[in-house]
Amino acid sequence: MSDLPTYVLERTFNAPPALVWRTWTEPDLVSRWYGPGVTSIVHKMDVREGGEWLHEMKMQKMSSYQRADYSEVLQDQRLVWLHGNTDANWNICANQMMPDWPRKLLTTVTFKAEGGKCHMRLEWTPHDATDTEIAFFAGAMENMGSGWGKGMEMLEEILAELQS
Repeated sequence: MSDLPTYVLERTFNAPPALVWRTWTEPDLVSRWYGPGVTSIVHKMDVREGGEWLHEMKMQKMSSYQRADYSEVLQDQRLVWLHGNTDANWNICANQMMPDWPRKLLTTVTFKAEGGKCHMRLEWTPHDATDTEIAFFAGAMENMGSGWGKGMEMLEEILAELQS
């Protein structure tokens, strides 16, 4: 697995891990930052090992659906899930807009206390992917920071609001 391309995003937030955790696990907060520039709808968020997160992103007249199947949940410390694009019935399928995008990504998000702040690290790695999907993911990594970066800016604003 170490030979697979892995996208890494690290950010330090001026908030304790428990608060940053909430922005990743509470539907009303997730829908405010996940998928910047689209209408973000959390249909289900059952944050526990074996639980699932069903998410819709509406863009003009179409929707993109995603599901996450949680495999590890350590309160305020670590979330691990398999993340995939789905059809409207939540069945894993190819991405409508990028058919060579991996059908599943292993996602790991860690939260660590650092002097009253939280260091968050996200890792995204293709899971059970074809060579074509792995190559596509590797080629797209350079531009992933744009969407994730905007989401993290929004998350930062939410954290400031929650602490005021």
